[in-house]
Amino acid sequence: MSAAGPVGEPVGEIVTGEAVVLGLRAASFASRMLSALLDAVIVGLVFGALLWGTSALLSDTDEAASAAITLAETVLCFVGIPVAVETATRGRTVGKLVMGVRVVRDDGGPVRFRHSLVRAVLGLFELWSLAGSPAIICSLITQRGKRVGDLLAGTYVVRERSSARHVPLPPMPPELAGWARTADIGRLPLDTTTAARQFLARTATLNPASRTALGLQLAGALIPFVNPAPPAQADPERFLVAVLVERRDREFERMQRREARTRELERTIGRA
Repeated sequence: MSAAGPVGEPVGEIVTGEAVVLGLRAASFASRMLSALLDAVIVGLVFGALLWGTSALLSDTDEAASAAITLAETVLCFVGIPVAVETATRGRTVGKLVMGVRVVRDDGGPVRFRHSLVRAVLGLFELWSLAGSPAIICSLITQRGKRVGDLLAGTYVVRERSSARHVPLPPMPPELAGWARTADIGRLPLDTTTAARQFLARTATLNPASRTALGLQLAGALIPFVNPAPPAQADPERFLVAVLVERRDREFERMQRREARTRELERTIGRA
């Protein structure tokens, strides 16, 4: 299989850990602004209600204690609740749900606690303290409309409402299954795995000569990232299938182990 030239990444699309193109586009500036405004109204109402409730219940509290309570409520409303909601819903808040958008990692995966925490902490300054001006300027000049918190967290906002159809990967080629299970599959380049996944989804519509040439090009681009190399007689297209299927399966197994550890930790905490 010959070496490949550069393969371009489709602008605006995201890819999951198993190199599945989801076809979601970066959310528009208007939808991001409206979702942020809706979330701001909700957070403001919750914060106001908490301040009113604590001031009514703790009217006799001294000034230092009142300041501490107010600080705790501020952190809860502007950092704690947004982080909890965004983490639990995998990137959705009430405003984002209404506008049909969601926060994802740069590689298309769901955001985790650390991503949401970075976004919320930075949002406290860029959205609330500075009235959103840094976020607006940053989102207007970055390719995917990222605000400062997104740049540091490695996230961006995508549009969820899409008619894109997901085409599953073909089954693992039997002649490459043994090799794939023991192969060391490194961190595959995003642009090439994206192109390979798209190629496999549309092979039936390609001209035979173009299909062969593109399969060779993509396989050559992925070979440096696997060790050992596939058998010499391996078909380039079936090699691509084997790599992407094995990567998907490993990602799924890692996710299952992570969820099992989480459940075990929850049971341990519950027994404590």
